[in-house]
Amino acid sequence: MPVDSFAYLPRSFHAEYQAIHDPPAEPVWAPFGKPAAEATIALLTSAGLYLRHTQEPFDLDGERQDPTWGDPTYRVIPRTARAGDLGAAHLHLNTRDLVADPDVALPLVTFAELERDGVIGRLADHHYSFMGYQSRALKDWRETYGPEVVAHLKREPADAVILAPA
Repeated sequence: MPVDSFAYLPRSFHAEYQAIHDPPAEPVWAPFGKPAAEATIALLTSAGLYLRHTQEPFDLDGERQDPTWGDPTYRVIPRTARAGDLGAAHLHLNTRDLVADPDVALPLVTFAELERDGVIGRLADHHYSFMGYQSRALKDWRETYGPEVVAHLKREPADAVILAPA
């Protein structure tokens, strides 16, 4: 099934976004040094999920003013979060679907089942949500928020991070 990355953008933005091309990058690879059944796994989503009652949503007003900008901040989501706890703020996605079933973008329930079945060692206590559609050149993400999340993951400690792109 084809994916229309521009479905939730105003039509006037389509041509501008379709003209943007990121340079090809070398794949990032690191060997995984332990069996999954012994590993602590953290999840990272680009769906713009946040805790509705305790966290600010991602900045949609800033993105509306400058459609080439995305909020580079992140939200920490505990493993205990349930569907009713989560909201979604992202202009490029149908957030109604994400709120109805956040496991499609942050599979906490699925990975808790994998933990229970012994497929993974442990689901981390904390997971991370960004608002996707970030530019590769976004300095704040590369120099501030990305390194902060890496530091959190090292303190957890998480052996692996699964990216659940939205």
